[in-house]
Amino acid sequence: MADNTANRLWKQLPTIPDDKPVLIAGPTASGKSALALLIAERCGGVIINADASQVYDCWRIISARPSIEEEARALHRLYGHIAYDQVYSTGHWLREVTPLLSLNPRPIIVGGTGLYFNALTEGLADIPATPPEVRAKADMISLPELIAELDSQTLGKIDIRNRARVQRAWEVVTATGRSLADWQANTSTPVLDVSDSVSIVFDAEKDWLLDRISRRFDQMLDQGAMDEVATMRERYDPSLPAFKAIGVPELMACLEGRMTLDDARARATIATRQFAKRQRTWFRARMKSWHHIDAKV
Repeated sequence: MADNTANRLWKQLPTIPDDKPVLIAGPTASGKSALALLIAERCGGVIINADASQVYDCWRIISARPSIEEEARALHRLYGHIAYDQVYSTGHWLREVTPLLSLNPRPIIVGGTGLYFNALTEGLADIPATPPEVRAKADMISLPELIAELDSQTLGKIDIRNRARVQRAWEVVTATGRSLADWQANTSTPVLDVSDSVSIVFDAEKDWLLDRISRRFDQMLDQGAMDEVATMRERYDPSLPAFKAIGVPELMACLEGRMTLDDARARATIATRQFAKRQRTWFRARMKSWHHIDAKV
């Protein structure tokens, strides 16, 4: 982050007491990790990941994980610690992050996975893990068919354009006999109250963010994203969550001759823009009480 940009962002921040954890949420490519590092260096803190793709050990470049140089500047936790073939849920993350809340120096929790922040500050329903055979069956069903089998209460709580969310709801009702909405009605007590933290969310103007997304994917390619994906080619399984990270299916198709690099770049960029739009919608709706800062500075 350039010094001028860092200073302008810094001026938008609320007061950061020594005894308060910091939460930083925002859409992809908005500059969250850079701000977390700035706060860690100026105020002290351990940076903790709250991004679902950055937990996997196989993806540093394609998931925009902090670089080795950045990790050397402050202590980082929950980055790249999960094997590619492991399933990692919001429940897994919440169980791992909970004991880290008492860290000294303070935890700085940063990422773009809204469900992680929601579970942390609003509680999480204790839903049993989905059996592999149920997930395998769900993978074979079209999105409209999945939607057709869900109850109206659940449909009102999820983004029906997001296949992962719809499929999860279908898996829950199929495996447990109870709807996702029913499970969520019995949510646990939150681990952290927003009022007991410094909670920051990035507001990112659409056109500004789309330009950054386009440039960042090209930067990933320059940094070796294609080679990173190529190392996982023999282990590629599109049903595993790790391989659903944006950019992975597209670059894998390019490696296998099913797509040109230009097409892969275009499709990955479009997918990232769509993802960012869902994130912006989520944060605006669910994080109204958080301190909002303007990413475009």
